[in-house]
Amino acid sequence: MDQLYRRTLALVAAPLSFRIGIAGMKIAIAIIFLWIGALKFVPYEADSITPFVANSPFMSFFYNDPKDYKEHLTREGELDPARRAWQVSNNTYGFSRGLGTVELIIGTMTLIGLWNRKIGLVGAFLAFGTPFVTLSFLVTTPEAWVPALGDAQHGFPYLSGAGRLVVKDVALLAGAWLVLVATARELLLQAEANAAEDVSAGYVVAKRSNARGS
Repeated sequence: MDQLYRRTLALVAAPLSFRIGIAGMKIAIAIIFLWIGALKFVPYEADSITPFVANSPFMSFFYNDPKDYKEHLTREGELDPARRAWQVSNNTYGFSRGLGTVELIIGTMTLIGLWNRKIGLVGAFLAFGTPFVTLSFLVTTPEAWVPALGDAQHGFPYLSGAGRLVVKDVALLAGAWLVLVATARELLLQAEANAAEDVSAGYVVAKRSNARGS
């Protein structure tokens, strides 16, 4: 039994297992950014991020009227022409499309990292930086916490649906960091291997030159 346990641990800890895990993490990060980025071009998704953007000191200036967002919120699947018109005039959809484009780029670069480490390194770096912005919403967005509507459980630490959605980016932060570290190590090993080849090739050339000279 102990021998089986050790073999299982060795299999999980093998270099191939690690490489599969990193590749899987790249794909997972790419799926998140590509899927959510594409949805940013759909009105309901753009509407849903309105509270985050309107309350963010780093993003609210993208909106034309961030202070009045609460009066124009809609539920997912709901169509209210008047509120939709306000979202248009507020630049809600223009900002969302811009954000979606950035997320699509990050997802694409991270996915390309399966074949091109340098492009993947940039994608992993951007994927690592993104959660710092989204996690700041827990501080700036009142809708991230359960409101005081009569129940005893409200405010910190009681995350609302929006807050639970945001806090999951902690896992994205850690995963992107692992990909970033693994990619950096691979690039360093590749550079060292290339340098060793150059030295070896230079030695061969010098040896041939000496042989001809003698």
